[in-house]
Amino acid sequence: MKRVYFLRHGKAVSRAAWGDDDALRPLTPDGEVEMRREAKALKGLGLAPDLIVTSPLERARRTAAIVAEALGLSDRLVEDERLAHGFDARALGRIAAAHPEAEHLMVVGHEPEFSAALAALVGGGAYVIKKGGLARVDLPDQSLKRGVLVWLLTPALLGGE
Repeated sequence: MKRVYFLRHGKAVSRAAWGDDDALRPLTPDGEVEMRREAKALKGLGLAPDLIVTSPLERARRTAAIVAEALGLSDRLVEDERLAHGFDARALGRIAAAHPEAEHLMVVGHEPEFSAALAALVGGGAYVIKKGGLARVDLPDQSLKRGVLVWLLTPALLGGE
């Protein structure tokens, strides 16, 4: 069985307030604090993915780094451009194929791509993954088809808000 965790990046500086390249837009100070609390909660839950793959956009990279550090997995953190823009279930399939050893895979990225990929994996539905939210999908095999949404946690449930 394959398990995929979708972690949306934490609260970032608004696009309107950011005057630079969107790829460089960071987490807000509150976003940093909230992600640290969430990471501590994830550790308390015993979450231990085999690999954490993050979008190269700064807000996702920082979110992934905070979580990886809290879980003691900084050496299992990699960036993948496919998580930046245009991410979908096919891109997830290619990421998973590139890391077949990772049966429990965490991806860190963005909306609305995450919700659309999640819906494709579980056969439909409408989902919203809030900033700092985490979803778990279990899949029967490496094909990434016929997945089951096991849970979708809001940041508030993880101590982030």
